Amino acid sequence: MTCGLEPIVPILRWSFCNIRSTTILMEPAQAVTSNGNGSYDYDIISWFDSVSENAAMFQRETLHRILEQNYGVEYLKKWFEDIKIQEMDACALESLYTSLVPLASHADLEPYIQRIADGDTAPILTHQPITTLSLSSGTTEGRQKFVPFTRHSSQTTLQIFMLAAAYRSRVYPIRNGGRILEFIYSSKQFKTKGGLTAGTATTHYYASEEFKIKQEKTKLFTCSPEEVISDGDYKQSTYCHLLLGLFFSYQVEFITSTFAYSIVQAFASFEEHWKEICNDIKEGTLSSRITLPRMRKAVLDIISPNPSLASQIEEICEESQALDWYSLIPKLWPNAKYVYSIMTGSMQPYSKKLRHYAGTLPLVSAEYGSTESWIGVNLDPSLHPKDVTFAVIPTFSYFEFIPLYRQEQDWTSGAVDFIEDKPVPLSQVKVGQKYEIVLTTFTGLYRYRLGDVVEVAGFHNGTPKLNFICRRKLILTVNIDKNTEKDLQLVVERGSQLLSKYRAELVDFTSYADVVHQPGHYIIYWEIKGDVEERVLGECCREMDASFVDHGYVVSRRTNSIGPLELCIVERGTFKKILDHFIGNGAALSQFKTPRCTSNQMLLAILNVCTIKRFRSTAYS
Repeated sequence: MTCGLEPIVPILRWSFCNIRSTTILMEPAQAVTSNGNGSYDYDIISWFDSVSENAAMFQRETLHRILEQNYGVEYLKKWFEDIKIQEMDACALESLYTSLVPLASHADLEPYIQRIADGDTAPILTHQPITTLSLSSGTTEGRQKFVPFTRHSSQTTLQIFMLAAAYRSRVYPIRNGGRILEFIYSSKQFKTKGGLTAGTATTHYYASEEFKIKQEKTKLFTCSPEEVISDGDYKQSTYCHLLLGLFFSYQVEFITSTFAYSIVQAFASFEEHWKEICNDIKEGTLSSRITLPRMRKAVLDIISPNPSLASQIEEICEESQALDWYSLIPKLWPNAKYVYSIMTGSMQPYSKKLRHYAGTLPLVSAEYGSTESWIGVNLDPSLHPKDVTFAVIPTFSYFEFIPLYRQEQDWTSGAVDFIEDKPVPLSQVKVGQKYEIVLTTFTGLYRYRLGDVVEVAGFHNGTPKLNFICRRKLILTVNIDKNTEKDLQLVVERGSQLLSKYRAELVDFTSYADVVHQPGHYIIYWEIKGDVEERVLGECCREMDASFVDHGYVVSRRTNSIGPLELCIVERGTFKKILDHFIGNGAALSQFKTPRCTSNQMLLAILNVCTIKRFRSTAYS
């Protein structure tokens, strides 16, 4: 299989081969040929092996390049003043930089980014003019944040997609000239006060030259045209993605979306609208629910009547409906090799439903990144999503790692977070240790605390392989208890096991630490599909309460300084209302993540209005 050799050549030469170093660096452009036999897969993997073997050196040189490009910008000037960094070697500069420049949060950088958004063209964070700003998903803190977006952001996206594709093709070769069913969505872009374009990072990428390059040169095209991706109504886009994916069903090589949530939502929609979709395929028409003119025209220009295909799909759906849609994906797309998406972190709860739709089709976990920077690539696509690790790419950003330790002894301190040690460079991380990631990027973020907690699982040559653990700020705490997003997921997974005995399933969940009412207690909100007796739901509540193993929580529950856990059952469609709330505030479906712990008053208002049943745990009675 060819992965599209031509487009990556200038990108790789730009990003990797201009790094200052006396060491001989591999230049993939020199070895690439366009013979379509997959030699490029070998070349880009060989390049990454070379980079990862010399990860520490590449990290120092990446930092040197970032600082050299942005020497004299306002943010750095107050620490570097008249120091001539161009005359320093990379090792000395790394030491100087980490000793002079403090760690920063988004709040520290926000005034600088806001000035850029308001039209200040001075070199504040970078010398390269910033004309585009990305919006974070906003699911962690309840509000979206501006993050600088430059050509480098699109280029590294293309690079990591190409690298990941090369590793996937080793395990799951795909046909040249096939199609991809991509559930991808752009949000509406807007102009800031200073005239900068703002939108989600995914929206910027789908509008970039790199996205077009990826399709044109790999000869693997998404089933949907640009009008379906970018017209802004996710419900109409989802319908058209499904329709066109089925119209090209025998050409589809794999199914993908940024997050597993989007795929699950798409097939939940399919369960409701499959008859309508079949009719559109049969007649070559388009449902009246599609009202956007550009989208209607683009889809109608593609489809044509196909009664035979419609009949096949109808037969599959009637059989699958009786099986609760088990193994639907491989039945509808017989040539699909895998389902590809982010399935770690807050997406992990959706993998069970995705597995149900996929049957025995492999689930492949996508790469690890954030709005601020791409971080790591999945080197072993055959691994179960729970076991996947991500090898850090040492040339994308400069990475530091803050060692984190859970407080095991002092349960009276009232601390709600980890104990920190001094940050260490990528080359000094240790297997089994948890860290918070710190970034220095080409886009003007300096020693930026990402807030992601990871654990080092091992090494690929000299670069660490990371397990994503949780978002650091997503912590349930009332008293001296500390429960992370992952702790919560394990508890909910255990409590919801009882549902399967009654042919019911957990659709989605979130939580809230109520400290307004005393004693404070955890509230967990569930949306479930199916009818379950109240006795069973009460047992689910008790099981969750008893499953928290954090010592601070257990002690507090025994002394009643934390009250009984409360389980709230919300009506069907509640989490779609939460999705609509985020979409209405500028988020894109492809970037949406259900917040697992929230204090957002608007979300809590939706949840409480939609609550139909409440249960209190009897675990510590």
